[in-house]
Amino acid sequence: MTDKNMEKRTAIVTGASKGIGRAICLELAKSDCYLIINYMRDKAGAEQTLALVQEVGGSGEISQFDVRDAEAVNRMVADVHARLGSIDILVNNAGIIADGLFVMMSRENWQSVISTSLDGFYNLTQPVLERMVRQRRGAIVSISSASALMANRGQANYAAAKAGLIAASRSVASEVARLGIRVNVVAPGLIDTEMVKDAPVANIKALIPMARIGQPAEVAKVVRFLCSNDASYITGQTISVNGGMF
Repeated sequence: MTDKNMEKRTAIVTGASKGIGRAICLELAKSDCYLIINYMRDKAGAEQTLALVQEVGGSGEISQFDVRDAEAVNRMVADVHARLGSIDILVNNAGIIADGLFVMMSRENWQSVISTSLDGFYNLTQPVLERMVRQRRGAIVSISSASALMANRGQANYAAAKAGLIAASRSVASEVARLGIRVNVVAPGLIDTEMVKDAPVANIKALIPMARIGQPAEVAKVVRFLCSNDASYITGQTISVNGGMF
């Protein structure tokens, strides 16, 4: 069913070639958004996301850029805004993991994870926000993680990056709330994606009150809600989607 609250809006979703990013694109497509489907290396995956978007009656395009590359991001934002007239929704989903005990963690593994999430947040959110301020409307959702909210051995870099998203989003939300712009965060728990393929799923499931791992669509539906006018009085919040872990 089409969500008239989002009709003809333009949405940028980063890290959208698979997993949660792909599911978010499909949910926003059902709301009649035009999707800018970002990928860095997996062009085939992004093209598959676009094909699935079209299958559900949506439309969009793929866009290759590294969220850590500020110049490339600025070019993309300027081009999208010039061609489509507005940027109404931004979903900061791109993220990577490079797990390891902190005492043995390389500077490269620390920096790459931090840069993808936090530099990526700045590089995209800042130019998009400039345009949203002029529009006096917009919705920004960043994808954090349960790791930002609870201890998880071997993920100091990932936890720091994802916790930073929560703190930054809360601050930005307070700055632009009066301008008709909402900024929120979704923090998934254990979700059935490639990112958790090497995780001890059986052990983690024992810690989840619902006794199962989540599906990408279950995260995406929350993102869709936060991007819609149904969430018009929600900003600066972090919504956990984790089966009741805490």
